[in-house]
Amino acid sequence: MATLHLMIGLPCSGKTTYARKLAESAGALLLTPDVWQTSLFGQDLDDPAHDERHDTVEAIMWDVAEKLLPLGTSVILDFGCWAREERDDFLDRAKRLGADFKLHYMDVPYPELYRRLEARNRDLPEGVFQIPKEMMDEYVAIFQPPEPDELI
Repeated sequence: MATLHLMIGLPCSGKTTYARKLAESAGALLLTPDVWQTSLFGQDLDDPAHDERHDTVEAIMWDVAEKLLPLGTSVILDFGCWAREERDDFLDRAKRLGADFKLHYMDVPYPELYRRLEARNRDLPEGVFQIPKEMMDEYVAIFQPPEPDELI
């Protein structure tokens, strides 16, 4: 049976690095929105259209996942999924498709996230956004870590 893997965590928590390894070991398709978005639109984080573009990319990726899971192909959504409501929605979607569901939470202490952010912004890898510290502060304030009952 196919599995929908959902990556949970803030930027610089290691989601994509872990997801790449998981994709290889599980034979799953990895879908990472930032890679697609930076390929299509560049470093558009300050562009007023960024969020709408990001939502569109994620919707297209879900359409792909929705077609592959019933065919037996496991999928990794490297979305971050900062809100419980969003994670519960993907759990329901997986159930409706008859797929297994697994959360992968990258729990990294905030000082380490900021250290990684500084290094990332200094040597920006391909396919990622440069994120100002002030923006990361906003992300930290709204992030909802998974509850223990979600990680079972």
